[in-house]
Amino acid sequence: MEAAAEAPGGPAALSCFSYNQDCTSLAIGTTTGYRLFSLSSVEQLDQVHESNEIPDVYIVERLFSSSLVVVVSHVKPQQMNVYHFKKGTEICNYSYSSNILSIRLNRQRLVVCLEESIYIHNIKDMKLLKTILDTPPNTTGLCALSINHANSYLAYPGSATSGEIVLYDGNTLKTACTIPAHDGPLAALAFNSTGSKLASASEKGTVIRVFSIPGGQKLYEFRRGMKRYVNISSLVFSMDSQFLCASSNTETVHIFKLEHLSDSRPEEPPTWSGYMGKMFQAATNYLPAQVSGMMNQDRAFATVRLNISGQRNICALSTIQKLPRLLVTTSDGHLYIYNLDPQDGGECVLIKKHSLLGSGKMEENKENDLRPPLPQSYAATVARQSTVPSTSTMPGYSEDGGALRGEVIPEHEFATGPVCLDDENEFPPIILCRGGQPGKAKRS
Repeated sequence: MEAAAEAPGGPAALSCFSYNQDCTSLAIGTTTGYRLFSLSSVEQLDQVHESNEIPDVYIVERLFSSSLVVVVSHVKPQQMNVYHFKKGTEICNYSYSSNILSIRLNRQRLVVCLEESIYIHNIKDMKLLKTILDTPPNTTGLCALSINHANSYLAYPGSATSGEIVLYDGNTLKTACTIPAHDGPLAALAFNSTGSKLASASEKGTVIRVFSIPGGQKLYEFRRGMKRYVNISSLVFSMDSQFLCASSNTETVHIFKLEHLSDSRPEEPPTWSGYMGKMFQAATNYLPAQVSGMMNQDRAFATVRLNISGQRNICALSTIQKLPRLLVTTSDGHLYIYNLDPQDGGECVLIKKHSLLGSGKMEENKENDLRPPLPQSYAATVARQSTVPSTSTMPGYSEDGGALRGEVIPEHEFATGPVCLDDENEFPPIILCRGGQPGKAKRS
């Protein structure tokens, strides 16, 4: 979900890597182009697409498991290119006033983050809806977008010197609230899958907090460590919102469990540790709030000790072949897959290591084969003559805007809500918007 840019390590290293919104696909950018992988299997890593048309890619984001992919290259760092990779066509491209630092997607919105401004596009037709100007200097392009288009919230830093979060409603295009999350500047932000929770970490990297959305009340506080400050490089919820994973520039990955201990839990056996635990719990009532809060913070439910340290990495919590897994992608071009015990936690077990830079056989259709049959796709629908003519249709995407090929899509699929993606394997055609766009973003 979160791209890692400017990874060190020589020509073989990745320049960027990101998981898609539901952690079913991995995208990597290299000096020669970009690649997309399916994450449907533990034993086999299937490459579903490779492109060498644009070199020096430093941002690549795929919309769920559809054919829409957004790419930014060091060759033109101010230009965003949107592609339908299965058709091999460019949907559109936009140019901005400064370098693009990050891009976030859901089924309703496409967000482009620059150092001091944010652009919000309607993903259905790529029109520019809103430009948020004069944001605090954001040199890393830190922002998060809820993947749930019904709660299409955007979070970004409200200050360059403190940990204030601005929560922006991407549907109403209005600021929802500000959250004073940390004392120091922010380093990581992540929404859960429903957009009802937001996790944050500061540049110190010692404490991770979870807030309710849109209210901004603090729900959880986790302590990653106390001995040293670290750079949090990845913060991600599991899709069921039961777990929160944090990785950094150290060798340890922490997984926290989001649960509140009940006050009516069973009486503990009369052991020495149980007695001391009660003593500490009672003592927190008489200590300053800062100290008692530190004592009450929950520690990691599960951990992973990587055999590397100091490398950029991103993590994902996903269900692969019906079991919970932790995925760790590193800047040296490897994907590590671990088993996660959802009941007892503890040290996660490494079960597979994949190389992302090998020249393995590309299997364009493997991604589809590993999934259950899906509803008829848009492409299959337009390939045959409809028996019942639609009373109201609109042109779909093609190189000529759909007018010459006669491709149509029922209006009801675009009438309300976001782009229809019931079939994740085929992104429905984009309606091309001809002419200029408002604001500073320019359409080519």
